[in-house]
Amino acid sequence: MSALIDPEDLTHEAELVWLEDTAPLDYVRQTLDRVTGRNRKPTYHRHGRLVGYAVLGPGAKPSRASGTYLRRVFWLAPHDRDEQPDGLYASGAPSEAVDPRTLEPRVKGYKTERSEGGPASDAMREMGITLPKA
Repeated sequence: MSALIDPEDLTHEAELVWLEDTAPLDYVRQTLDRVTGRNRKPTYHRHGRLVGYAVLGPGAKPSRASGTYLRRVFWLAPHDRDEQPDGLYASGAPSEAVDPRTLEPRVKGYKTERSEGGPASDAMREMGITLPKA
């Protein structure tokens, strides 16, 4: 989950590589994966598609136990809003989703009104809860 990403895990990110244009995407899912390299395109095993990934700088060290690196990957599932605009996530977004416009190396990103599928609900406004508009 995006909320569970510790900013400490992102300290060695040098850049983010996007495999497709993120401008039309309201959100991407971000997760930390264990991968064998620090800068090449990671192997992707999820159902859906890899949208981007983080490249680690030379200071990143592999795990002593597994020899792998902990890196962020950005992806979308087949049932996400970009493929099914009226589907499960017509409003709201998966827990690991963030607005790609809020992502930078070493910055975990966050949800926005856009990533959540529109403006805040009446209930959110009544409770004083607001999300950035990004």
